Amino acid sequence: MELASYLAGERWSDHPACTHPLLAALARLVNDNTDDENRAKLVHLVPSIIGLNSDDLRVDAHIALRCATTALPVAAAERQLALAVSVLAAEEMLARLDGAPSGRMSERSRRAMAEVPHAAEQARRFSRAARITEKGFRRYAAPNAVQLAVVGIVQACIPDPDALLRRLLEETIEECATLIHPATTEAPAPAPAHA
Repeated sequence: MELASYLAGERWSDHPACTHPLLAALARLVNDNTDDENRAKLVHLVPSIIGLNSDDLRVDAHIALRCATTALPVAAAERQLALAVSVLAAEEMLARLDGAPSGRMSERSRRAMAEVPHAAEQARRFSRAARITEKGFRRYAAPNAVQLAVVGIVQACIPDPDALLRRLLEETIEECATLIHPATTEAPAPAPAHA
């Protein structure tokens, strides 16, 4: 993140204004929890996070949801309930922001929850009684989802947690780019045919 601040012409900081705060937090966590050899593979991502900033709460919700759904299937049992609650909270926030019915779930969320049925059921029971505000989601729930996800991946019994962390960061950056700059990430229209 310091390199991103430098390349963006900002004051040297690991909290640059040019990057969404939650995306920057994810980048810092991935960097800090990746070994030295794999950390070098993250450098090429720096230019892609410059200019990815928005105050749209949907961005926070998508980041939290991407993190929670990635970690949920691989996390240890003691982290699964919190991650499943994070999935439900992010989905609920997106539904509320989109004016959609409560309980709507993306296919990615359904698949992740299906892999941990016991935690998913407990999370649903817990979430029925809880109602989170937009401010509470941005300040607490979304950052907690990101942190829980990274720790869950780092401590997971999987062959290469660094590769999963890197993939999570890459996919989150790509999703943020699509949300924040949709016109520049769409495929170009085909050129008109000449007669």
